[in-house]
Amino acid sequence: MVRSASQPKNDSTSAGNAENNGVDSTRRRRVPIVDEITALLRERIYAQHYATGVWLKQEQLSDELGVSRTPLREALRRLEQEGLVRSEAGKGARVISGDVHTLLSAYELRAVVDGLAARLASANPSPARVREMRQLIDAQRKAVDPWNPRGYSKLNVDFHELIVHMTNNEFVIAQTSIIRMTAQVFAPVAMIEPSSALRAIEEHATIADAIEAGDGVTAEIVARRHIEKTITQLRFGAARTDSIR
Repeated sequence: MVRSASQPKNDSTSAGNAENNGVDSTRRRRVPIVDEITALLRERIYAQHYATGVWLKQEQLSDELGVSRTPLREALRRLEQEGLVRSEAGKGARVISGDVHTLLSAYELRAVVDGLAARLASANPSPARVREMRQLIDAQRKAVDPWNPRGYSKLNVDFHELIVHMTNNEFVIAQTSIIRMTAQVFAPVAMIEPSSALRAIEEHATIADAIEAGDGVTAEIVARRHIEKTITQLRFGAARTDSIR
């Protein structure tokens, strides 16, 4: 327990050390709890346990997770920094919405990140990393026949995240969350079709070829176009919806 200012001080050195150790111990316990809550909520959002736009009520989450409000609020603040949650004054926090404007904004960033990552990864790709890319592509093909949408979705994320980590650039790696946000939060597994997955896999192979060859220019172009196709589809869908209205 942290002593309040109104309580009498203990002049004993051992008592002072005990109090300081107590404060440090409390801080050490709190950090892992916040980390655990953040990781759990993040995975639930990625898994569509909490749908886009749904309110995350602190009282309900506190009871559900068996934690106090203080670490829960800190976890929600971290998720807001990652872009997965948005807070509204007087209302609380909710999972980022999946409206067209938000989708386009996220995918526009994703196109830049993927393109840059592919170019940087081409600078000095290690044989081990190249093999890992090829293995993921092979696994993706196996996930198509027989069709395993959930398995394919994970392998798709793993492939793009691998390329980001191949850059060895901490600032690019810090953008990794945009991959899972667009591929899992905004693109539910149920919406993925085998035909679109097959086209994506062939594009993945082309990206891998360029990276292995050290052709950064081609790798960046192909990687950006890979994501820009989704942007075009989103814009077409939005325009079609507006015309129906």
